[in-house]
Amino acid sequence: MNHLQHETSPYLLQHANNPVDWYAWKPEAFEKAKLENKPILVSIGYSTCHWCHVMERESFEDHEVADFMNDNFVCIKVDREERPDVDQIYMEACQVMTGGGGWPLNCFLLPDGKPFYAGTYYPPMPAYNRPSWLQVLMNITHAFQHKRETVEDQAQRLTEIIQNSGNTFTGGNKLRVVSDDQPFTDALLTKIYQNLQRQFDSANGGFGGAPKFPGTMSLNYLLAFHFYFGEKAALDHALLSLDKMAMGGIYDHLGGGFARYATDTKWLVPHFEKMLYDNALLVGVLSDAYKITKKILYRETIEETLAWVKREMTSEEGGFYSAQDADSEGVEGKFYVWEKEEVEKLLGDDFEIFAKYYDVTEKGNWEEKNILWRKLNFEEFAKNEDLLLDDLKARLTHCRERLFKVRSQRIWPSLDDKLLLDWNALMCSAYAKAYTALGVEEYRCTAVENLDFLLKRFVQPDGFTLFHTYKGGRAQYDAFLDDYAYLIEALLDVAEITFETTYILQAGRYIEFVFAHFLDPTDKMFYFTSAKQKDVLMRRKDLFDSATPSGNSTMVRNLQRAGIQLGREDWVRYASAMLLAMRESLEKYPSSFSQWASCVMGEVFGVSEVAVVGNQALARGKEVNAEYLPQKVLMAAMVADDAYPLLREKQGGDHTLVYLCQNYACQQPVETIEAFRLLVQQEKK
Repeated sequence: MNHLQHETSPYLLQHANNPVDWYAWKPEAFEKAKLENKPILVSIGYSTCHWCHVMERESFEDHEVADFMNDNFVCIKVDREERPDVDQIYMEACQVMTGGGGWPLNCFLLPDGKPFYAGTYYPPMPAYNRPSWLQVLMNITHAFQHKRETVEDQAQRLTEIIQNSGNTFTGGNKLRVVSDDQPFTDALLTKIYQNLQRQFDSANGGFGGAPKFPGTMSLNYLLAFHFYFGEKAALDHALLSLDKMAMGGIYDHLGGGFARYATDTKWLVPHFEKMLYDNALLVGVLSDAYKITKKILYRETIEETLAWVKREMTSEEGGFYSAQDADSEGVEGKFYVWEKEEVEKLLGDDFEIFAKYYDVTEKGNWEEKNILWRKLNFEEFAKNEDLLLDDLKARLTHCRERLFKVRSQRIWPSLDDKLLLDWNALMCSAYAKAYTALGVEEYRCTAVENLDFLLKRFVQPDGFTLFHTYKGGRAQYDAFLDDYAYLIEALLDVAEITFETTYILQAGRYIEFVFAHFLDPTDKMFYFTSAKQKDVLMRRKDLFDSATPSGNSTMVRNLQRAGIQLGREDWVRYASAMLLAMRESLEKYPSSFSQWASCVMGEVFGVSEVAVVGNQALARGKEVNAEYLPQKVLMAAMVADDAYPLLREKQGGDHTLVYLCQNYACQQPVETIEAFRLLVQQEKK
């Protein structure tokens, strides 16, 4: 076994028996490279990466290839989910050199960590217009040994390009001053919407063509835009997108949960891996959509997805696992797809109706197999077939349960059972949001229990600084900006369902920590790594809202919310300054900066401040939470609390009162949720 045998990452452990003498991203690897004057090969992937598995089987398990790698390189394996900071730097090197990227990412470095060549998957023999992996290794070895000056020059230029790339979207090192008296306006929000609208797939939902990703942050923007502007087309497209995903093959109709993305435009064929973060973000937007529509499809999808999380993705300690693989028995999707004969044999008399609804046919809908999906919802199908809705749902539920039981006897996809702080915090927030929408007490309890687990198991010996990853009782790697930002958001979300102010105070302490350890004062943005972290080539800033929200845009939301709750006007102003720096970019590229764009709504319309005070404050606060109000903070208490500006000098008692405020200036309080709805409508006008 190689050095990876001592790691906890499932991805690294998968490679622990390779004949390649893999190291983890630890100091001893760099010391060896310097001592032996060898180039470093950094190979980056993750446990559910299909082509990572392929390249391992083809090349890293080949003894001849491994011997060449061991003789000429110091080889480092990196789990990109454990070390996203490392992945960011060297993925950008690959994109600069090749115009593309992906995983496995194979990057070649000087002994000091500077990259000089990068690529992705290479086959064992020349194919696909690519050289073989061994050819690449031989060419790199020759260049390093015989053209060292050229290699070092290329590494220096590539490093400088990566170092300077972070200024692209903020206009340079200094905050760009916008001369407008009102830089954030209705017109800006409308322009952002129009630019998003150009990417609508009006037939199938979502944005653009294949492959199709959920785009949850853009959907959040559409829901909020409809709320403030009454734009029906924005709401319609958001709901169409959610409908198509929930009924498509990207959703697991037997076990619940969403796959990472669809490979086609109709959401039929998924890339079968299930990631924790995708499901967290989708539960959040589905919760908001349910508040607006009360659509049964959304309730059922939330319930089934969280049932999957509880059943298959939750550790005994209350943490959430990272992902389930796309492959089982080395075949992508094998666990999830069906042959007609198998389904027919299992369902008997119910087969015909099930097959018609879930598109099960002799020829199949993907590679001669069947992916379960539905083109109509239950109500539409029952009407078309002249069936009673309840009878139809009962029959189909029985069929799904039978198939699920049989499917569970198959060889399961592998589970990435490491626990990541940032993804756990996202799912914690998802449970909190699901509770606000559906009122299921179990969801509130799960959010609280998970948050308590994170604050216990991810804390470093100093009692406050955080780790990024945890498995088997062992936490490691300093936490990144996303970890802190998402945890702060989870603290604020749980505070709004428990009304415990201790969570707000803890969020405030972590905000101060982020300012102290992550801030770049030259451009008002936060680095991805803390100032204490010294084992990467450079400190970078991540601004994109991509598969997950950026840590910077999440901090904007946190500063807007906690600034109001804790009376920190300086935080609210800082959030505005960050948005100002990004204004031009988020207007031009809203799909890449969707959470930033949503935060602008808080600047244009203000954040709705809701205070509930009185003997029934907790019950009334729960009712307020069930309303869709995209930019709000909520605090509830049985008596006024002068420690918090929003609760200061508020009257309640037996007549529990709901206050709707902005900048702590409140409208006449009301006693019922119906009256509160009217206040919200009046405020919008």
